[in-house]
Amino acid sequence: MKNEKHRKGTKTSSFGVPGRINHDSTPFYSSNLYKNFPKEKKVKYTESEIPKGVLNQIFCKSSEGMEELPDNSVHLMVTSPPYNVGKEYDEDLTIKEYREFLKRVWKEVYRVLVPGGRACINVANLGRKPYIPLHCYIIEDMIEIGFFMRGEIIWDKASSASPSTAWGSWLSAANPTLRDIHEYILVFSKDTFTRKNPKKRKSTITKEEFLELTKSVWKFHAESAKKIGHPAPFPVELPYRCIQLYTFEGEVILDPFIGSGQTAIAALKAKRFYVGYEINKAYVDLARKRIEEFLGSQKALPLFEEIKK
Repeated sequence: MKNEKHRKGTKTSSFGVPGRINHDSTPFYSSNLYKNFPKEKKVKYTESEIPKGVLNQIFCKSSEGMEELPDNSVHLMVTSPPYNVGKEYDEDLTIKEYREFLKRVWKEVYRVLVPGGRACINVANLGRKPYIPLHCYIIEDMIEIGFFMRGEIIWDKASSASPSTAWGSWLSAANPTLRDIHEYILVFSKDTFTRKNPKKRKSTITKEEFLELTKSVWKFHAESAKKIGHPAPFPVELPYRCIQLYTFEGEVILDPFIGSGQTAIAALKAKRFYVGYEINKAYVDLARKRIEEFLGSQKALPLFEEIKK
């Protein structure tokens, strides 16, 4: 009778199953559907120490070469890359040149992530004539480099989206245009699906956060470019959620396109370290100023003291 109280495991069937706890998915992952997909690598977990002078620093240089960071030293990368659409910090690259540029950065990210470390990339698609699915290109390139794709999060910005009137042909089937109110957060991991925690660091996510953040649709407000002083800032909430979900306290967060410093602020808020890269000196100065203001608003408390909300 006692054993009957335990939840029975579920098993993949032709119609699927609602339960996911203690679920045996072996038949599914052994099917021909997964035959040509890469498998987890048998790698020993290694974690290189980053020099203290590199932690909590923003480097004014391209992230195509992150020599400051040893192999296997970063626990999470979260970023939003420049979109190459003519903003003041963009270059006018062809789509092929743009992808090659990003791939050089993603290869460096792969090098510096610990085994099982995650990479979260916030991206919006572009244009209408034709529509450019940037998220598809990034997924393709990340998989080619060797990352495992772990899922995609839809960031629903409906509550704060601008009242766009770019609907094409009004009330006519001639040429109606979809108005994007979403962006993507693409999630990948390096070499393995599970990341070890040999140093027994503390998980800081709450039960309520975990239940909410493991959903594939997130809803929170966008950030004002005018308020921040950067043409395309993502809100602190975006990296903060990724940090809470995918890292432990005291770990290292990388943003190779750190812009106005939102990821750094999110890392400090969550009691993590950050390392950032940015080629524009004005934005480096802006990010450092905003980080100082954040720390000042917290009464300059040390990084790992309790930060009062």
